Amino acid sequence: MDPLFQQTHKQVHEIQSCMGRLETADKQSVHIVENEIQASIDQIFSRLERLEILSSKEPPNKRQNARLRVDQLKYDVQHLQTALRNFQHRRHAREQQERQREELLSRTFTTNGTQKKILDIANMLGLSNTVMRLIEKRAFQDKYFMIGGMLLTCVVMFLVVQYLT
Repeated sequence: MDPLFQQTHKQVHEIQSCMGRLETADKQSVHIVENEIQASIDQIFSRLERLEILSSKEPPNKRQNARLRVDQLKYDVQHLQTALRNFQHRRHAREQQERQREELLSRTFTTNGTQKKILDIANMLGLSNTVMRLIEKRAFQDKYFMIGGMLLTCVVMFLVVQYLT
């Protein structure tokens, strides 16, 4: 049991150093390192199953100590598995943000796209620039008339309420 335990313990430390390498790996090699780490973790889990069987066959005075050592290794490997999943999740989120950023940067935004479409349609219909400017000016004036009418309505309603009370 001791040689298998020592090999497994050594492999856990190797995975911990690979996790540090994972943080500094470039985009192309990060998948390779992740796959290596995952394969090592899977191998360790199979070794741990074998170690659990061997620890139950230890003499009674050494059995509890052997189980504690195996449980500690199992805990360490589960911690490494969780750290790998967290790293993969962060990497995936970062890649998704980069894709969204690139998508946004590739879009062309127009200021007042609706107005441009209206002008294009008007040009298609053959309206002159003078007529189009008059329409734009009228729309601008209509906006002020609407605001003035709303304010006047509010004043009239206020006066009616004051008069009735």
